[in-house]
Amino acid sequence: MATAKTSKKLPARRDVATADGIPSPVEAQREPIAHVIARKLEEDVVLGRRHPRERLVEQDLCTAFDTHRGDIRLALFELEKRGIVERIPNRGAIVRDLKPREVSEIYSVREELEVMAVRILPFPVASADIVRLEAVQREHGKAVDAGDLLAVFHGNVQFHRALFGLCGNGCLIETIENLAQKVSGIRSYAYANPGALNDARQDHMAMIEALRHSRRDELIMLTRRHLKPAEQAYIRAYRQRFGDGAGA
Repeated sequence: MATAKTSKKLPARRDVATADGIPSPVEAQREPIAHVIARKLEEDVVLGRRHPRERLVEQDLCTAFDTHRGDIRLALFELEKRGIVERIPNRGAIVRDLKPREVSEIYSVREELEVMAVRILPFPVASADIVRLEAVQREHGKAVDAGDLLAVFHGNVQFHRALFGLCGNGCLIETIENLAQKVSGIRSYAYANPGALNDARQDHMAMIEALRHSRRDELIMLTRRHLKPAEQAYIRAYRQRFGDGAGA
């Protein structure tokens, strides 16, 4: 699993506005720097570049991202809301250390909510939606073949967002996505196994076929099965690192 930090410096803050201090139309549409920092830190966690219990020192992050503490604190606050970062009194922010019990509880709820989504998903699925899912999955498959784990992560997120979006229940879709974000940091443990990545790709393709042919029971089975590898890989690695009794 990769451990090197790869956070890239952001464009200098002086580029955010024009000479007279008024943002240009292009700059006005630029993603806020704090959002960019939050996304890049999340990617570092997902790819195993930052580990559970690792401190996130504000001054170090200011240097890495060429920005000030205000942007860093906003980014850390956003990651804390997502459940990726935890703030410890008198210690600052750390990558959240999810205990095996917490992971199992989250995955139990995720499983029921995702099954609910595919259970209420209306059949038949429009051909345009099938085509869209196939296009997303092609990109995910290319990333698996290339070993591009960052693209695998984003491709997987896009696939499931499109899949569960078909259920039409906005509250359910939002809750599913929020829970997925809370455990995004455990994905690196599954990504360390190339076989697991290929299995995930095969599951996606089977899900598309189940949608195409309105096979709901098969889709429910695939949805349950698809969640297991990441949870199991994380719990196994956590106990190997911290002991069998750690966070049980």
